[in-house]
Amino acid sequence: MSVPEHLFYTKEHEWVELKEDCAIIGITDYAQSQLGDVIFVEFPEIGSNVNCGTSFGEVEAVKTVSDLFAPLSGKVLSINDEIDNAPDLVNSDPYEKGWLIKISPSKSEEKKDLMNANEYKDFIS
Repeated sequence: MSVPEHLFYTKEHEWVELKEDCAIIGITDYAQSQLGDVIFVEFPEIGSNVNCGTSFGEVEAVKTVSDLFAPLSGKVLSINDEIDNAPDLVNSDPYEKGWLIKISPSKSEEKKDLMNANEYKDFIS
């Protein structure tokens, strides 16, 4: 299971990469392996707001449908359009080409609730 050190993680198995004014969000390698082959992702509208801990979309796999939960609150800046044509990117490259959304975080204090890589590794083991 790949758990990149530079990312942050949630108990719902989303990852977050924090940039200067943007947070990139996706699902973890662990999550995609549990879901199986991803066939569809439902995204929020660009410009909409997501709230920490609430659902911002769904990922549909051969085995199941699962909600996607926002690790941080903020405004949706962009979605990964490539996923529409190639949802398998979530499985094959969850941390790079398989990212889901980018948001502009609105509550910096929420970052303290995210797990670092070591904490996430302990959580999934």
